[in-house]
Amino acid sequence: MLRKYSQHRSLNDNLKLGVLTAFVAGMINVSSLIIFFSFTSNVTGYYAILAAEIVKGNFYQVLIVLSWIFLFFFGGFVSNLIVISLNNKNTYIAHSLPIVLEIVCLVAVGVYGDFFYEETLRETEIMVAIMLFAMGLQNGLTASISNFSVKTTHLTGATTDLGILFSMLTKKHFRNNRAITDKAKLIFSIFISYVTGAIVASYFFGIIRFKIFYVACLVLVVVLLYDFSKIRYFKFLIRRQRQERDANRSTKEKEPQLIKNN
Repeated sequence: MLRKYSQHRSLNDNLKLGVLTAFVAGMINVSSLIIFFSFTSNVTGYYAILAAEIVKGNFYQVLIVLSWIFLFFFGGFVSNLIVISLNNKNTYIAHSLPIVLEIVCLVAVGVYGDFFYEETLRETEIMVAIMLFAMGLQNGLTASISNFSVKTTHLTGATTDLGILFSMLTKKHFRNNRAITDKAKLIFSIFISYVTGAIVASYFFGIIRFKIFYVACLVLVVVLLYDFSKIRYFKFLIRRQRQERDANRSTKEKEPQLIKNN
């Protein structure tokens, strides 16, 4: 899921990454809407709010909205910078670090919300900013390592792409095109997963409140551990094959000696 990069990734790699991270994005977005009355998995609406606040002359709000937009941008910047800087050294670490940073941000929001949150405007502005940075990290990572095939924090582009792809699938020669059908499967899976995450968070938030962020972090830990466990498993297989090869070589070397002695 995280070990491969760009063109080396399969549809299955992108599906697993897209489904799990879209589920998290759906959870985070609906949770922030319930708690803060703000969306945090995308910044499209904030550009409209920015324009409106500029016209009204509310320059404090202009600065706040600009900082939110910047932090989403900066999350993507940090993710890709980590990927392109560390990819040649260790692909798994390069692709894991942005998710680790995202987990840190979400845990911070969950802990603060559980124990310290007093529902002040300043607290809300800071926590929304942290969540936007976290979603920027996630979107930047998924887009970067998948050659821009996987974007999981918003569905505006996905909905447009689905409309285009579904219209193409009305023609037989497009239905026989593997690349088009694979793209449709990927985007539709992301769409379903995002909505499912939003429904789950909506249902459970009234029960577990800010602990919903810990649940989102657990899903991200699955993303991290999936490849880590596979790496450990492959290393075990390689070590076992090497031991068997050494044992066979040792047996073959002993056979002539036994024949000579006899």
